[in-house]
Amino acid sequence: MKYIFKFMFHRIFFVILAMLAQLFVLVSVLMKFYDYFAFFYVGSIILSIVVIFIILNNKSNPVYKIAWIILILLFPIFGGIFYIFFGANKLSKRERLRMKSIEDKTKEALKPKPLILEEMKLHNEIAATQSKYIQDYAYYPPYCNSTSEYLSIGEVKFEKLKEELRKAEHFIFLEYFIIEEGVMWNSILDILKEKAKEGVDVRVIYDDAGCMFKLPYGYDKKLESMGIKCCIFNPFKPVLSTRMNNRDHRKIAIIDGHTGFTGGINLADEYINEYEKFGHWKDTAIMVKGEAAWSMTVMFLSMWDYLKGIDEDFNKYRPKLPLSDEICKDGYIQPFADNPLDDEAVGEVVYLNLINKAKKYVYITTPYLIIDNEIITALTSAAKGGVDVRIITPYRGDKWYVHEVTRSYYRALIESGVRIFEYTPGFIHSKTFVVDDEYGVVGTINMDYRSLFLHFECGVWMYKCRSIYDIKEDFINTLKMCHEITIKDLDDVKWYKKLVRTVLRIFAPLM
Repeated sequence: MKYIFKFMFHRIFFVILAMLAQLFVLVSVLMKFYDYFAFFYVGSIILSIVVIFIILNNKSNPVYKIAWIILILLFPIFGGIFYIFFGANKLSKRERLRMKSIEDKTKEALKPKPLILEEMKLHNEIAATQSKYIQDYAYYPPYCNSTSEYLSIGEVKFEKLKEELRKAEHFIFLEYFIIEEGVMWNSILDILKEKAKEGVDVRVIYDDAGCMFKLPYGYDKKLESMGIKCCIFNPFKPVLSTRMNNRDHRKIAIIDGHTGFTGGINLADEYINEYEKFGHWKDTAIMVKGEAAWSMTVMFLSMWDYLKGIDEDFNKYRPKLPLSDEICKDGYIQPFADNPLDDEAVGEVVYLNLINKAKKYVYITTPYLIIDNEIITALTSAAKGGVDVRIITPYRGDKWYVHEVTRSYYRALIESGVRIFEYTPGFIHSKTFVVDDEYGVVGTINMDYRSLFLHFECGVWMYKCRSIYDIKEDFINTLKMCHEITIKDLDDVKWYKKLVRTVLRIFAPLM
């Protein structure tokens, strides 16, 4: 009863009521014009046919197109209308101009580094090609005067983040998909309040959908009252809108422009195993120090300016003092961001490049394995060519239907030689790639349609960094706590579960 009462006074309850009211109005209108139903029916069919042609000719992923076409064929009356509200990923002219201005500012703040690419090319042309793609299409260049430190579990990241936050002298920028009151966030908030009192510029961005059940309504105002500037990404509104599909899934922390964090870890207690949600929660992060952190600063400021509708001078936030002597060359480090509104699937291409260019091994951790034909082909082709391809996914999923879809991909991959392991202690939420002892990526990008095509994401691409060996070592150690999935395991699955997985997989791109 307590939970029912609490839900009735939560804003999501009023949002649902508003949605139901809109549905009631729609049904009432249809009933009012019941005598003209035949005209409405024909009009809806024509609209659905037109929408199908639009889908076939747009730039979206073919599997995404197929899922929508099937949905429209199953529900021809409302399918076309539903796509217009939820499937199209279009910006208004005003929003497009705002987004373009942010893109232009990002290019201006992050100058290309052809000399570093040339130097990298002398070591490895393949590495230089991958790096050049990120620079040319995501606008984030590589750096050779920075260091990275791999943080193999949420608890380690938590302690390291607090340590670095306490050192802040000029600014602290936090951008997270989920923030939830508890041990982790409250400890960080205490530091942020203290720093704000000292005159440090403290800013926080959080995603409204990600924090819907985590933070009370108006929490941004509460932070502002503490001296902490705050923005909410894409506030959830009780109206039908395509923009609800695009979320800010990044997890970024920047201190004074010289230190940055990213990875899978949000600011909530399950990420540091303060309480058990889906068994043991395994997650990872990367800390970057040096000039490469400037790219992460630009990521944050670009988003901040976009949300606030302002035009800041980014150069004010460049580190003014010489970098510490402890910052020395540690391979090549390239933080990058992925924008779902620019028709360039940066995250997927980065992953494809790593898989396709691998010579010895590809080790991947991901909480979700809901992939398109391009990635399936890349993984299976690599395995068939003798590359040791291994993927760790959770044994316990956080969403049962998503977990079932993940498992629906196992057979085709395993039959081609890809080895899949499930993390038996619980839920693995990390998103890491390590390849051939040379390349690594740690970031926020899941191997699913939402991360690859719909969300704002980020990651750190690395070549010849010491932390790459740490990623590999962590992967090997994690394997010891995993169960390898075999064809026999898949054959033993009950027929009705196989049926559920088959049906769910049809609509996987829409999940």
